[in-house]
Amino acid sequence: MLWFVALLLMVADTTPRADKYFKITVVDEQTCRGVPLVELRTTNNLRYVTDSNGIVAFHEPGLMDRTVFFTVQSHGYEFPKDGFGFRGKALKVTEGGSAKLSIKRINVAERLYRVTGAGIYADSVLVGEKPPIRQPLLNGQVMGSDSVVNAIYHGKLHWFWGDTNRPGYPHGNFHVPGATSALPSDGGLDPEKGVDLNYYLDPNGFAKPTAKMPGEGPTWIGGLTVLRDPTGGERMFACYVKIKPPLESYERGLVEWNDENKEFRRVASFDLKSPLYPIGHAFQQTENGTNYVYFCHPFPIVRARATAEALRDPTSYEAFTPLKEGSRLDKAEIDRVDRRVRYGWKRDTPPLSPQDQDKLVRAGKLKEEEKLLCLQDADTGKPILTSSGTVCWNDYRKRWVMIVQQAWGTSFLGEIWYAEADTPLGPWVYAKKIVTHDKYTFYNVKQHAYFDKENGRVIFFEGTYTTFLSGAPEPTPRYDYNQIVYKLYFADPRLALPVAVYQRSKDVPDRFGLNDPGQPVAFFALDRVIPGKIAISESPNGGLRVGTAANRTLFYALPADTEKPPATAVALYEFVHPDGKRRAYSTNADWSAPGYRRTAKPICLVWRNPMGNLLAGSR
Repeated sequence: MLWFVALLLMVADTTPRADKYFKITVVDEQTCRGVPLVELRTTNNLRYVTDSNGIVAFHEPGLMDRTVFFTVQSHGYEFPKDGFGFRGKALKVTEGGSAKLSIKRINVAERLYRVTGAGIYADSVLVGEKPPIRQPLLNGQVMGSDSVVNAIYHGKLHWFWGDTNRPGYPHGNFHVPGATSALPSDGGLDPEKGVDLNYYLDPNGFAKPTAKMPGEGPTWIGGLTVLRDPTGGERMFACYVKIKPPLESYERGLVEWNDENKEFRRVASFDLKSPLYPIGHAFQQTENGTNYVYFCHPFPIVRARATAEALRDPTSYEAFTPLKEGSRLDKAEIDRVDRRVRYGWKRDTPPLSPQDQDKLVRAGKLKEEEKLLCLQDADTGKPILTSSGTVCWNDYRKRWVMIVQQAWGTSFLGEIWYAEADTPLGPWVYAKKIVTHDKYTFYNVKQHAYFDKENGRVIFFEGTYTTFLSGAPEPTPRYDYNQIVYKLYFADPRLALPVAVYQRSKDVPDRFGLNDPGQPVAFFALDRVIPGKIAISESPNGGLRVGTAANRTLFYALPADTEKPPATAVALYEFVHPDGKRRAYSTNADWSAPGYRRTAKPICLVWRNPMGNLLAGSR
């Protein structure tokens, strides 16, 4: 009888056997870490995608105990070709067996894991691996999540998303699902490993709405920020919008988090015609003794004083703009003094997007060198049309860093770039692509500065991976419409970007330095040692010299005889006074001053300054 009971128990046990699967692990050849989102295909087009550990659990009837060829491909990664040009490898697949494939990373940023959705570690579970997060298969019944905003509030990270799918029906929560997680410094996971989300749930266990504002259509939020009230308490605010088809905003206002109900309540409605309101991702910064909230979309050129009263009043918001105060884009008037464009913080005046700038240039109202937003590829000089992104202070670089999405790049909305500047306003000029996608969208990127490691030498960011507006032939199983985290390591020499070199002398350009915003920008150069670049030093007797001189290195540049320099490079010339002591330097070969004569050859190549000196003396 006991044998019969045991037989019944064996038949009833439907738990997958880990030794049933052939385990394929795809690792980054640089770091040996498992790579998520790598697609493996058999010759009959069976498609498998690695989980957040870089694992595929393979078991296909008819193909076990055989040699199976898998093509290997992934956004921003590359598997080597064989003799026939196929990127893949033949593996002998057996139950309980395993294989490891190494893939070359083309991206500068390293893909780490998926934060949201079902089956984050599904394959790892099937092969018996222990996932790093508590709920590796399904959390809050969330199948997909769109566009994160988050902030630290009452000692925890609070996360909110635009929309969320569920298992039981294609429509889910369209009124801001939310969750919390512990900070890494307070018992939370190492950001290298993942995020343990604790969703706000409805009675059915699904992620509940946290910002369901009256009216038809979805509710979205942005500009999430946490303020300190006069008593030292915290208050969390966001801008909300109501959306109707196709994607039109018909209502906008301010909401505040209610700790008791675990949801947002409306505290103000904004006139849709108001040119200024909270948007994008926020940070706070004190200027001249006043604390402001800056809103990045992606440039932080909209701000409000960091008080509840100011956030509720759109007339108190300011934009950093060249328009006359009170002007509008349809009848734009440029603020000029003595023919010089005057940028400044102005109320009741819209900010200019890069597209707006270009329209004003075509209309003859702005000159090319009067454009504030001129982000471009550091190598080619090709303009980068920006969409969404974040700006954060970085302790390691001692600069503000931007993670920004490009529109109309090599994919429509899937290219992510890195840039840095001395102030939140810039100068934002040179950038490096750090993530690429092949016909797939990766939008609304956000850096998580509270995850920084090694004093900011390692940073983390995420974005929404989706087929939306991508032209992708098919969605990626499990990953589509979900959040993916990347890591950026500043030790990578590809992240050495030209930074502003300022002219510290008033008339004759003979003294220069870094990190001196407010002074005119002479040109751009590197601030760290990179192979193939040369040190430009300050001579004790005045002037610049090629080569390091007793800690007097000012910047690093390209040798003057560099073959095939980047399109953004420009010669730096030396001009010598007849007294043999005084020297001046300019990228303008025609620069002149009484008595100075240009040397025949430049001393080095630096990077051009395309934006004039708009920030010098700005108000």
